[in-house]
Amino acid sequence: MLINKTDTVIIDKTSSVATDMVSPLIDVLVIPAKMVAKGYDYFKDLKQIHQDNIRLREENRRLQMVYDRFRALEVENKLLSNLLNYVTPPRSDFVTARVIAEEGDAFSHSMIAYIGNENVKKGQVALSDRGVIGRVDKVGQRYVKIILITDINSKIPVMVEKSRIRGILSGDNSTMPKLIFIPLDAKVNVGDRIVTSGVAGVFPAGLPIGKVIKVSKNEIVVKPFSSLEQLEYIRLVDYGLEGILDNTRETFQEDK
Repeated sequence: MLINKTDTVIIDKTSSVATDMVSPLIDVLVIPAKMVAKGYDYFKDLKQIHQDNIRLREENRRLQMVYDRFRALEVENKLLSNLLNYVTPPRSDFVTARVIAEEGDAFSHSMIAYIGNENVKKGQVALSDRGVIGRVDKVGQRYVKIILITDINSKIPVMVEKSRIRGILSGDNSTMPKLIFIPLDAKVNVGDRIVTSGVAGVFPAGLPIGKVIKVSKNEIVVKPFSSLEQLEYIRLVDYGLEGILDNTRETFQEDK
């Protein structure tokens, strides 16, 4: 019995000493495992955040479009509330195109977009998720050339959304188009939103374009809502409006 008791004490003492010696070593050995586990959880959370970010950006894009349309309808409703026989805006079809090239120099501001086999016509409106960026100028077999609102040849009938003052948005090959041909006594203020007026039947009324950022005696500068240099995908919308444009299919030579 004495020997058995002694063996138990020795075993317990040996186990305690061994535990004290091995425990720090185990702590060191499990560090990589902990790091791997934390890394896995981090990248898992990061993937979820990325997916949530994509979803939220898409929701934000849709909400921005709804908001812009709501603002246009709100103003139109005030003007048309006492009118009869109001003709609703035309229905639209659109094609999504991918921007593959940009041309921005002292002579022109345009871009090339890939449309594949989709049917696109000259004069169709080019939109981003923020508003008007230009219109289709030339059509190829798989690509289209879009003249941007900043191009010197771009002239768009527009109006100040709140006051309904009409004018022309004219590009000058800078990054900011100018508002011209407005009444001399018109009051245009910094921050005013500029939308299409629908005059000439090329663009439907109420499409957002930009806001006024500078008003001086010589010029009124408009900043587009869309960052034209950062576009990846755009929409080419057919509102069924021919207006004064010659819709003859004008092609351009595609680089092979």
